[in-house]
Amino acid sequence: MSAGQETGTATAHRAVILGAGYAGMAAAVQLAARVQRREGVQVTVVNAQERFTERMRLHMTATGRRLAEPSVPELLGGMGVRFVRGWVTAVDADARTVRIDDYQVLPYDTLVYGLGGVADTPAVPGAEDHAYTLNSVQDAELLADRLARLGSGTVVVAGSGLTGIESAAEIAERHPELKVVLLGRQEPGAAMTPRAKSYLHAALDRLGVQVRTGVEVVKVLPDAVELAGGESVAADAVLWTSGTRVSPLAAAAGLAVDDRGRILTDTALRSVSHPEVYAVGDAAAIRQAYGVMHGTCQSGMPTGVHAALSIDRTLKGKQPKPFRFGYYHTPVSLGRGDAVVQFTRPDDSPRRICLTGRMAVRYKETVTASPWPTYGRMKKMPASGAFWPRGGRFTRLRRAK
Repeated sequence: MSAGQETGTATAHRAVILGAGYAGMAAAVQLAARVQRREGVQVTVVNAQERFTERMRLHMTATGRRLAEPSVPELLGGMGVRFVRGWVTAVDADARTVRIDDYQVLPYDTLVYGLGGVADTPAVPGAEDHAYTLNSVQDAELLADRLARLGSGTVVVAGSGLTGIESAAEIAERHPELKVVLLGRQEPGAAMTPRAKSYLHAALDRLGVQVRTGVEVVKVLPDAVELAGGESVAADAVLWTSGTRVSPLAAAAGLAVDDRGRILTDTALRSVSHPEVYAVGDAAAIRQAYGVMHGTCQSGMPTGVHAALSIDRTLKGKQPKPFRFGYYHTPVSLGRGDAVVQFTRPDDSPRRICLTGRMAVRYKETVTASPWPTYGRMKKMPASGAFWPRGGRFTRLRRAK
């Protein structure tokens, strides 16, 4: 049954999901599993490629490691889901249509917007032309090919956040012949406890990663990066992990967005300007009692599941429930044989407990490998995906006095 096809005497409700990342896939599987035995609902998933991108492993792909290639259509098989491969080029929120590859138009009744973030290369001159990114498997493979051909030289990782840390460690371990320089405004692991931070720094030092903090890259050149203040750092390859941006499609569609282009949502994850649009993952500015959530896999998948649950409740004539989420960990790999896991409070502040070494490696790998089997379980048992930390008092709604 195609989108818009009539079922019996009524037109099918057309639910279109844009993006098959961690959040989009969670929404697609959860919604399809709940409505597949009911007539009158058609679920369509739009994604640029058939392969599911394991973003948590892209730093491994960037060093030439061969990984599994999960297939989005295969997972969705047997669920009555229509899969459309193509790039979303426009959204018309008033007409309720999505344009794919500039020529195909998909109408929708309900839209789940899950087009995630990418590296913010336009923010700094030269980064878009001369820096590598981890936006996709293809981008990571381009960097892997470059590193394999270098032989010697310097690799600059711009950005000292989690992606930068994992990438610098992975490159240094895989290519000991290369000098790896990690540049950033903050020290690596700035939000961790002293013990976890000390362990992380010792691991980077052991791998030979040169860390420079309190610096800002203001320009990327073909053979160097320029820092604020005029200093240059020679570079045979630059990996850009400093900051992310979201697609401008939401703002162009007329959806209410924040200053970073993320869709503003109500407590049920609906757009505040267009309630038939749900925003999930990195694309959404989701406010909790502790502030606006930041994009991670641990929070992205629950947003996708909650959007599906909300849509299902609405189709049944019920009101959707508020979304609540509390963070619980920050796992960081430090090459293949080392890692650190900082456990957190629901507001993402660090707890005293952390894991290091081999135990942390096993924990991190379990987390990284969990999305795909989780989707498989949800396909058979939808309710299995509806459990995540709600955050307790950190996210509890305060009643108006």
